[in-house]
Amino acid sequence: MDLGLTGKHVLVTGGARGIGLGIAQAFLNEDAVVTILDCNHVNLRLAEGVLGKEVGAIETNISSVSDVLDAVEKAECDLPIDILVNNAGVSGDTLFLKLTFQEWRRIIDTNLTGTFLVSQEVAKRMVKRGQGGVIINMSSKNGLFGETGLAHYNASKAGIIALTQTMALELASYNIRVNAVCPGYLVTPMSREIDPPGFAEDFAKRYIAMGRTGTIDDVTGAFLFLASNQARWITGQTMVIDGGQLCGQTPGSVERKRFVEVKTKIQAS
Repeated sequence: MDLGLTGKHVLVTGGARGIGLGIAQAFLNEDAVVTILDCNHVNLRLAEGVLGKEVGAIETNISSVSDVLDAVEKAECDLPIDILVNNAGVSGDTLFLKLTFQEWRRIIDTNLTGTFLVSQEVAKRMVKRGQGGVIINMSSKNGLFGETGLAHYNASKAGIIALTQTMALELASYNIRVNAVCPGYLVTPMSREIDPPGFAEDFAKRYIAMGRTGTIDDVTGAFLFLASNQARWITGQTMVIDGGQLCGQTPGSVERKRFVEVKTKIQAS
């Protein structure tokens, strides 16, 4: 299927590592032109080695107004931005009563404020050109369903969903579509640094209907689809990609055994 992304200029924030790097590679595979923003100079250089020197790479702190203005200006020097992917984000794990204001601000400033700043600057340019555009925001399952120890992260991702819906309403008349993607538990470089050994496997058995954690490749296709003409009448939506986690808790070993026994009796009757 031709997604019509050839030659489209895609800006990916947090594009030097993990999911962002995977998204950037997926768009390159569709012959799009890609520029990545990231705050980590070393990761940017490593990403250039993976993606190729033709990819634009700009060191940027997306929570800084001046950095964002400068980065978008540089990104549009040669080609206007057609598609924005707001992927950049950070996380942490602190119980609500022990959460410091500094840690709260760190997460909110990057995940929510950063998404707002980059979106607004890119959208202003899209509106001025009058040729439409696409903005895809990275939210999370945690923006729809809370999780202990992640009050700051959960709040930032819920805010992104509300921001997405409001942007979609206000920008639709300019033919700018805005949607959000909400992954469930993915194994990424960030999760490997945070989670203890064996956590991913245990989590999948307990909570994910499909019995495994997600991979970066499990979510990149959603970004391609939402950016393409195949999704030309989709805006303001939240796409959940979680292996069935939000369907409800999967049965434990005892419950699963009981379920099999009941199912066998029904089939035999």
